[in-house]
Amino acid sequence: MVKETVAFQGIPGAYSEQAVRQHFGAQVEPLACSEQADLFVAVREGRAQHAMLAVENAQAGAVLGAYEQLLESDLSIQGEVILHVHHALLVKPGVKLGDLRRVISHPQALSQCEQFLRRHELEAVPHFDTAGSARDLAAEGLDDTAAIASTLAAELYELAVLEPNIEDASFNYTRFFVIGVDDPPRGNYNKTSIVFATRHEPAALYVCLGELATRGINLTKVESRPRRNRPWEPIFFVDFEGHWRDSHCQEALTALLQRASFVKMLGSYPAVEGSLVGL
Repeated sequence: MVKETVAFQGIPGAYSEQAVRQHFGAQVEPLACSEQADLFVAVREGRAQHAMLAVENAQAGAVLGAYEQLLESDLSIQGEVILHVHHALLVKPGVKLGDLRRVISHPQALSQCEQFLRRHELEAVPHFDTAGSARDLAAEGLDDTAAIASTLAAELYELAVLEPNIEDASFNYTRFFVIGVDDPPRGNYNKTSIVFATRHEPAALYVCLGELATRGINLTKVESRPRRNRPWEPIFFVDFEGHWRDSHCQEALTALLQRASFVKMLGSYPAVEGSLVGL
């Protein structure tokens, strides 16, 4: 049986790979990519059937560039994945907490574990990547240094999990989109993602969103982003409950096409039922 290949950004052991395994299971073949754009190229070239794209974090907000890549691509959103991010303190096997002097990891992970590091008087040393910090620690074999990364990274690089779940706040979730070529089958609970720009006139955004509101369509996300090559003209990314094939959603999208200066549908897809609205 041929394994399905799913691209993710980062090196093996990244949280994005953990999201791949959570959604697709252990039978999948993960494909590590260096940049966001590489995910889309891998799918278009047929080297991967899907890609896992991180789009926003509950604490840090939107992932820079993710929605812009979707805007410029002909690929569509196939599904939604919510990953509960847990940071683990990884060490060389046999190293104890009292042996440690410093901890390496991505600056965001270090900041999310600040209380733990301060409590144990550990120096935070920024690194380019969480999984990369685990890989480099394993290669160097330092006894006075730990890495903050996923338990998957510990498994891949044969490190010991000295302390699990060391993040300061438990509400640390990252939302991902599964992207691919074809339209996915409908799920029990669906979302639709679109992007649009308004005309330059009073109440333009109010009028556009009103086409959704008057049809009882619930928005789960609204975010404005700068429009490339058009200074001071924002574009709006919107997620709403429902599938574009639903009659009331079709009516709203048709009306929105008449109100906005442009509209692009990024996909209708099965979403996490009861997912954390507003991530």
